[in-house]
Amino acid sequence: MTRDSEASTGAPAVFCLCAAEVLTMVGIFSFPALLPGFMVEWSLSNTEAGWISGVVFAGYTVAVPFLTALTDRVDAKRVYLAGAVIAAVSALGFALTAEGFWSALAWRTLSGVGLAGTYMPGLKALVDRVAGPRQPRWISFYTASFSLGTSGSFLVTGVVAAAFGWRAAFALAAGSALAAAVLVAVSLPAVRPVAPARRTNPFDFAPVLRNRAAMGYVLGYAAHVWELFGARSWMVAFLAWVLAAQPGAAGPSPTAAATIAALLAVVASVVGADLAVRFDRRRVCAAAMLASALLAAVIGFCGGLPYGAVVGLMLFHTVLIQIDSAALTTGAVMAAEPARRGATIAIHSLLGFGAGFVGPLAFGMVLDRVGGATTGLAWGLAFASLGAVAALGPLALRLR
Repeated sequence: MTRDSEASTGAPAVFCLCAAEVLTMVGIFSFPALLPGFMVEWSLSNTEAGWISGVVFAGYTVAVPFLTALTDRVDAKRVYLAGAVIAAVSALGFALTAEGFWSALAWRTLSGVGLAGTYMPGLKALVDRVAGPRQPRWISFYTASFSLGTSGSFLVTGVVAAAFGWRAAFALAAGSALAAAVLVAVSLPAVRPVAPARRTNPFDFAPVLRNRAAMGYVLGYAAHVWELFGARSWMVAFLAWVLAAQPGAAGPSPTAAATIAALLAVVASVVGADLAVRFDRRRVCAAAMLASALLAAVIGFCGGLPYGAVVGLMLFHTVLIQIDSAALTTGAVMAAEPARRGATIAIHSLLGFGAGFVGPLAFGMVLDRVGGATTGLAWGLAFASLGAVAALGPLALRLR
């Protein structure tokens, strides 16, 4: 298949990959969606809960440099299929055998490996199949599918767990990942990746690290993901704490609020990507980062406000966080050398999701060090820690 014919697959390939990503994402945020219940059932400390929430991204971080860089040599479709199967195995293993901290930690680590084999390899599969002026828009649609998958994860997990228990929710996540594998296997045409001008080592990341323009976006993305996953992992628990102090308060349940937040994130991501095309990409990203950092600095101290108002602030915070998400990833892809896009995406994910692992863990550690999850001061400082990291993002974007 020629490059022109690959590009002509266009919208069908994008739709296939976006739908598959949503399906493989069902199990990713299942644990944070049910975090308050797991903490009681398994007698978890905040730090232990942070480990389980964040270890997904530790597994991702370990695997993603190899799996994504490999897509510079083999069709990313093959990597994606392997990742979807791993995601299914991890969710099914959790459903059948998870009994506490250590077993949950092991299966969630494997879940991160599955995510490493699907999310960024899926982006590389898209870039290999679409080209031209619409490519930035296609990329934004795909990266927004991560948030759509997050929304589905919170929604499906909450509904199924309430009706049939948490083990059934994780079993359904396994089935969804297998369905994604079938969809990609049947619907996505095979291609050969762009051959480099000379034979290179796909795992040689030095040229990527020397690409200052790309690394500015990569480091900015790391600051963004620290805040994003820290907030997402603890949103349900924070709102549950606020609601417990206001029995009968009006507003969506914590899990429903997290679902709404993830849906708003989809829109914010696409809008942010369009703003980055119309205006200076780096300035759009920097403005969004500073705005979300400022709100993070105060939002945790607002737990005494009416529950509905706290939900509104959390939703607004989600929108601010998400504005720069697709714009940062698109910037890194566009600044990459064409033959090293897989390696660039690998570094992008390595640093970004490495920060995504540390963010939820650091959040839980702050809670434990400053009085636990029953005090407003602890929640305030934990959220402020997210904002402090997000505020470093604009500095990274100054790299040219």
